[in-house]
Amino acid sequence: MSTVQGAGVVVTGAGGGIGAALARRFAAEGARVVVNDLDPVKTKATAEAIGAIPLPGDASGIVAEAREALGGTIDIYCANAGLGSGGDAFADEDVWASAWDVNVMAHVRAARALLPDWLERGEGRFVSTVSAAGLLTMIGAAPYSVTKHGALAFAEWLALTYRHRGIKVHAICPQGVRTDMLTASGTAGDLVLAPTAIEPEDVAEALFAAIADDRFLVLPHPEVADYYQARAADPDRWIGNMNHLQQKWEGTAK
Repeated sequence: MSTVQGAGVVVTGAGGGIGAALARRFAAEGARVVVNDLDPVKTKATAEAIGAIPLPGDASGIVAEAREALGGTIDIYCANAGLGSGGDAFADEDVWASAWDVNVMAHVRAARALLPDWLERGEGRFVSTVSAAGLLTMIGAAPYSVTKHGALAFAEWLALTYRHRGIKVHAICPQGVRTDMLTASGTAGDLVLAPTAIEPEDVAEALFAAIADDRFLVLPHPEVADYYQARAADPDRWIGNMNHLQQKWEGTAK
């Protein structure tokens, strides 16, 4: 893909799962890739496997160092690092704060650091790994659902604000993906996500199709578009159906 070949790409949360799959695909397409993850061992392993540059640490503050590692230019930034925080409205304040910080504010901080250069150049591509929870919701995971809505809202805002200035934005919204996060989602994930779970490589494939078509919304599970339309067309019916699912989960969670 000409858009990717030779491009300077940063992928956060790339020690495993979706992030590692994205990094592998970008590298296979000829991009120069910086791999970021909090876990330095996983960061190094992913980077060595694909000939990328390892950059362990907090995703919120890596833009300057990643830009330097890539020779001065970041062309594509994948804000993939995320927290799958479960819990309800009574979840501890620090759980809510951490989910907000990682799932939303890390994207905001990256955009702040990237946009001046991108706007001056007239081009740049921001990829936000959101979740179908950002379009719909996820039972048993209030902090995750709320902050993923925030991540989608920020990605949409970036897209509509800067599209005419050459900034491309993609929001990846899968349902279940066979990663550690799915395993950690427990009985709620078993009920809602596991039956239709896909591989991380399928998510990477969906992103590259969206890049080729210049599409904002990336839906590795195409049926999510139908769910999203149903939610918008009849919110009360949607909430009722989700409440039935909630009750089913409560029965199996005991």
